[in-house]
Amino acid sequence: MAEDGLKDALLKRRKHDQKGRILPSKENYLSLKQVAIFLAIYLAIGTICFFLVRDQISGRKTNGILDSMYFCVVTMTTVGYGDLVPETNFAKLLACVFVFMGMGLGGFALSKAADYIVEKEEIIVVKAMHIHDACGLNEILNEAERYKVKYKFLTVLILIAFLAIVGTVFLSIFENMTFFDAFYCVCATITTLGYGDKSFSSSGGRLFAVFWILMSTISLAQMFVYLVELWTESRQRRLVDWVLHRKLTIQDIEKADLDNDKRVSPAEYVVYKLKEMGLVSEQLIMNVMEGFNDLDVDHSGTLTVNDVSD
Repeated sequence: MAEDGLKDALLKRRKHDQKGRILPSKENYLSLKQVAIFLAIYLAIGTICFFLVRDQISGRKTNGILDSMYFCVVTMTTVGYGDLVPETNFAKLLACVFVFMGMGLGGFALSKAADYIVEKEEIIVVKAMHIHDACGLNEILNEAERYKVKYKFLTVLILIAFLAIVGTVFLSIFENMTFFDAFYCVCATITTLGYGDKSFSSSGGRLFAVFWILMSTISLAQMFVYLVELWTESRQRRLVDWVLHRKLTIQDIEKADLDNDKRVSPAEYVVYKLKEMGLVSEQLIMNVMEGFNDLDVDHSGTLTVNDVSD
């Protein structure tokens, strides 16, 4: 029951962002199941379309439906081995449409999957970090939010390593490649280089590739997104720590004194520090103050019930 309480608290925490703004409820976002359905529909439509123009696609072919699905995935992930290529203008246009649609949908699908996995893991991990109950619920929640991106990055990194091992073993056994060539093909595929000298040529190999390529290429792209986000958060955290602990100067007091009364109120200090951290801009503060002045109908410098009542 303690875990249920922690999970409920985490969900409530997610209803507000870091700036305190209320976010839409969880029901307003597409669920992982819905994204999976959209991805399946995309693959189904792509397979049918490429199957209908299969005579306009040249290369090493095995089974019509399987080749169409394989070509759809290779196009969607931009691997482009070159073992199957469109010949006519219509087939080329069709490939262009599906590659842009597929990349966006695939990235969103992996992001939702990572969110789902992290939600399951973060409670267990944070609870283990505080096994001696040294911290209260608020500290645990802050710890979970702080390390959420790191959990996502490590999750995707482990998934990529697992997929690379599985792909290398499969190519070695079922595509009769040497271990080095299999690993080379895996690297060329995951990074979407797709030189074309090594690829999946058998029916079983292409069936495996439909799922493996989709997961591995998108996972790598998502890993770099999380890596950049992790670096950005770390940099922001260092900046915030420096701003909060550095010694104030006379110039700081003058800048923080917004009403020029030679004194800095708590509100002025908070605004100044938020600006220094880069969390709010001068324009945003001016917009908020304009909203305040519009509400302050009696120009008293404060808001009362009379100001906001019709």
